Amino acid sequence: MKRQLAILGSTGSIGTQALEVVSEHPDRFEVYALTANNQVDLLINQARKFMPDVVVIANEQKYPELKEALEDLPIKVWAGSDAIAQVVQAAPIDMVLTAMVGYAGLKPTVAAIKAGKAIALANKETLVVAGELITALAREHHVPILPVDSEHSAIFQCLNGAYDNPIEKILLTASGGPFREKSLEELACVTKEQALKHPNWHMGAKITIDSASMMNKGFEMIEAKWLFGVLPEQIQIVVHPQSVIHSMVQFEDGAVIAQLGIPDMKLPIAYAFSYPERMKSKEPRLDFRQYATLTFEEPDMRRFRNLAYAFDAVRKGGNMPCILNAANEIVVSAFLQDKIGFLQMSDIIEKTMEVTTFIPNPTYEDYVNTDTEARRLALQQVP
Repeated sequence: MKRQLAILGSTGSIGTQALEVVSEHPDRFEVYALTANNQVDLLINQARKFMPDVVVIANEQKYPELKEALEDLPIKVWAGSDAIAQVVQAAPIDMVLTAMVGYAGLKPTVAAIKAGKAIALANKETLVVAGELITALAREHHVPILPVDSEHSAIFQCLNGAYDNPIEKILLTASGGPFREKSLEELACVTKEQALKHPNWHMGAKITIDSASMMNKGFEMIEAKWLFGVLPEQIQIVVHPQSVIHSMVQFEDGAVIAQLGIPDMKLPIAYAFSYPERMKSKEPRLDFRQYATLTFEEPDMRRFRNLAYAFDAVRKGGNMPCILNAANEIVVSAFLQDKIGFLQMSDIIEKTMEVTTFIPNPTYEDYVNTDTEARRLALQQVP
């Protein structure tokens, strides 16, 4: 039996690479549902190639175009965020890949878990915003959450065969992004074009900016806390510019296990899809002759304040990580529209964390309200 997949965010970087994995293993996987936010032309092409049962476009204004383009095919065409949360509950689906960008991934992930679907998690914001809620739901419904981020997949792989030996420390690696060596004075003048040129990875615009500001690593730290049941104090961020070691785990006897590979997201995607098996891949292999030196540095939280704010947020707990994420989504959008500078993103995030209502034990509805309030307060600070 082929594993039936729902791919949320199929037109993004992770989604398109996931479909490449499906194409390379047609005997193993079949696409039941595809969803996208705005890229209707690419979604149409994907639907024609993979012939899913359902396609969903989140932007309802694009629905007529999508419907007309696929009317000659036996494919159901839906629109809106509610439809995305509905489609993941379909009985034939075995696994849901959550590759949507940002807060939008929370609602369908909750729906998929409640429907008992295995989750291949590429949307780190889901655990950043509501990690306690999501992990509790996964336990209640006996649903596995398989990490797709390269760093969390690496940690997951390092823990295989660990036989429940306690983790002493997680060493979460970071490339450092394009501005690793720039001073504060230089960072004040960087442009979005510079920020979008990541030295090692090819990603969507939002996650690339998050990598440049190191907010992405802050989010990954919060995600790791929930995925692997550790405290923030047990997670060490290590800047590793070569992006060969994707992350490491240190055990109580001092042994450190690392997972290495070329910077390629198709490996963690395929591993999540096929776990516990490993599928044969035609991707290039790691050639150590090309990496004579692997280097490691401490991150500078004075220059990259977003990383410090992420640690502050997860230590305070409650809805503070939700506030952090909402403010970040606003400032990244503003930076990409040339409304604010690179360092102003951190200024607005800090202020939003100070003024948004703090809730120590939030419910799902509290997260929804917090997201709305924090976005409004952050937006008020954008010129």
